[in-house]
Amino acid sequence: MAASLLRAAGAGLLQRAMRHASAPQCALAGIQHQRGFASSKKKGTESESSGDDDVIMINIPIPFKAHRIDPPSQSVATSKTEIIGMFTQAYLMRRLEIAADVLYKGKFIRGFCHLYDGQEAVCVGMEAALTKDDAIVTSYRDHCTHIGRGGTPTEVMAELMGRVDGASQGMGGSMHMYKRDAHFFGGNGIVGAQTPIGAGLAFAMQYENKPNVAVAMYGDGAANQGQLFEALNIAALWDLPLIYVCENNHYGMGTSVEKSAKSPEYYKRGDYVPGFKVDGMDALAVKQAIKYAKEYCVSGKGPLVLEMDTYRYHGHSMSDPGSTYRTRDEITGIRQERDPVERLRKLILEHSLLDPTEIKAIEKEQRKIVEAAVAAGKASPEPPTSNLMKYMNQVKDNVVVRGVDGQTRTNLQDVYGA
Repeated sequence: MAASLLRAAGAGLLQRAMRHASAPQCALAGIQHQRGFASSKKKGTESESSGDDDVIMINIPIPFKAHRIDPPSQSVATSKTEIIGMFTQAYLMRRLEIAADVLYKGKFIRGFCHLYDGQEAVCVGMEAALTKDDAIVTSYRDHCTHIGRGGTPTEVMAELMGRVDGASQGMGGSMHMYKRDAHFFGGNGIVGAQTPIGAGLAFAMQYENKPNVAVAMYGDGAANQGQLFEALNIAALWDLPLIYVCENNHYGMGTSVEKSAKSPEYYKRGDYVPGFKVDGMDALAVKQAIKYAKEYCVSGKGPLVLEMDTYRYHGHSMSDPGSTYRTRDEITGIRQERDPVERLRKLILEHSLLDPTEIKAIEKEQRKIVEAAVAAGKASPEPPTSNLMKYMNQVKDNVVVRGVDGQTRTNLQDVYGA
């Protein structure tokens, strides 16, 4: 394992009137403003409004649960610009995955396709606390991670349809988004296999004395994988700047956590490695957790395990209806009470950051972006046959391919030349 790791790529405060949400899960329990020099009276409130980039302090309603470490503060510093940006990106991700669903059913997308709708707060909140110099490697549920890393909807759509303008030039498909210039080392089609790669990325950062962190994401279904514990052990031994993020959406394929894990408190699974549990449906809670974790890890204290309590609306993949092992009432209940996109919308409206018309304009624009990406993906050509061995060993001497009929033999030299 050690050998494989070495090979891996590497701001006084003005107290604002307390407001309480109608839903206990909503991230609107309390808010404070820290003003800049210019401010104006906010209509209908006793407090004063601040500029788009002035600091807003928001209290996270659901406490972090910690293991062998003090938890992060429940008060998160944010801004109008950041909250609106989070909503915009989360809405884009939601529409992107809905479009992918339609394309799959229309047979424009073939093979495996794992959708992320419901889990957007994890990706959006995480990116708010990281830089593109921090590394991320994730599982095959990777479309929105690519967008979060700065990839385009067209790159995602084209890749899903196997076209040359895709993130991996149409040769990877749904499970293999990739963006090296943003240190996104892709999705991984093998359950849990990204976890030792994440340790290797963290080792590279430590070895090169970089002030960055590696994030290795995996689901509750991969949390029992032996390779995760092997990698976690060596990451702890070497104090690597590594954040393990378990996206606990409560079902590993069709198996609930209660049936697959004797100890479903995944943030405690590191035993000797500290960790904490986060409301993974609250983008600001995720941001606070990742910010805290990065500071901890790059200080030389070693890895952390974060459990994001989240939920996926679709089945495990498009071939899974997602309703045979859970009820439709369960899914509807989560949508009504905890939906990450709607929570950001409520936050914006509750604190008058935008009016409903402005929000609708954002939504309309994001839908147009996705529609354009779908059209561009469909228009993109398929990869040429010459790409079949582009990133493979190209020594063709004496390489013969056996035909599916059992009789035909093709010499690669005859097809591709010397």
